[in-house]
Amino acid sequence: MKQIRKSNAPTLFAVLGATALMVAPLMSAPKDYKLPKPDGKPADMSKKVKVFLIMGQSNTLEFGKADMIKGDPMYSFAVNDDGSFTERKDVRNVHVMGSGGFDPNKVGARRNMWMTIPGKKFGIEQGIGHQLGHALDEPVLILKSAIGNRGLGWDLLPPGSPSWEAEEKGKTMVYAGYGQSPAKWEKGTEPKPIGWKAGLQYDGDIGRANAVLANIQTYYPEATGYEVAGFFWWQGCKDRGNPAYFNRYEKHLGFLAAALRKEFNAPNAKFVGASLGEDEEGVDNGGGKILEALKAHAAKDEKNGFVYTFPLKGGPGGSCGHYGGNGKTYMNVGLAMGAEMVELLKK
Repeated sequence: MKQIRKSNAPTLFAVLGATALMVAPLMSAPKDYKLPKPDGKPADMSKKVKVFLIMGQSNTLEFGKADMIKGDPMYSFAVNDDGSFTERKDVRNVHVMGSGGFDPNKVGARRNMWMTIPGKKFGIEQGIGHQLGHALDEPVLILKSAIGNRGLGWDLLPPGSPSWEAEEKGKTMVYAGYGQSPAKWEKGTEPKPIGWKAGLQYDGDIGRANAVLANIQTYYPEATGYEVAGFFWWQGCKDRGNPAYFNRYEKHLGFLAAALRKEFNAPNAKFVGASLGEDEEGVDNGGGKILEALKAHAAKDEKNGFVYTFPLKGGPGGSCGHYGGNGKTYMNVGLAMGAEMVELLKK
């Protein structure tokens, strides 16, 4: 069991655990949560680095405008009195990105730094990193391996995902399972492969993440070892427009969590998924189906968690439009996902 720091601060969001999801409605976010500013001290490097992997599509990238969180006491943990951004010396922020499969000569490291807002924009890794850095005594590595415009039902389809059938315009279509190409073909016909296959982006994202871990001291100085402790998933825009994908989203989430735990030899690693911000509970569309799939996936296993992001938006706009770059939205979602991960680790 990982050691968790106890905090006297109030809970950030009423983020429901897997069991509660089955019996309670989703709730709105309180408005008065604050984390303390980081103390600037390094973690205990005699302990293994706790690695948390962020995956998804452009939801996970840096679109939040940094100036929008300044002056709001809720985010004072991230901003110094002089207006500069605080820095955690116990959390590393690493982002690798590439299109398609893995090339060992192109790891694609875009970020390799201590956790601080690096410029004019940031993503959910900031809220996640501050939550976990505050809660854990071990060194923390937030490792994001993601690129935009990728779907779980095709580009990010994980190993272990079989093909399936869907009725479309009077025809039975076969959708590709992991490693198959093209994305779909009519049943009874011979599929003609294209220059992409199901799961190619998954393979690339995992390959790039493993390249970081294989050289852990390059990305976390003085690391003595590591353990993959959890996964964060924020995705859905690419799948919400196709019934063949959003109606199967829960199954694909199950395959994804199983594949990740197997890949990183982490059978007890926690998995936190977040809904699309534009979709309110009960909406009858693809985003609503994905929201329900995420809730159902969390309810099946106490190692899984769910965050409802609709109440967390700092302003109008949806995830597919990147919330208009609203920095409060990105910080709120990151903080909520981090808080949910902390609760799962306590279990």
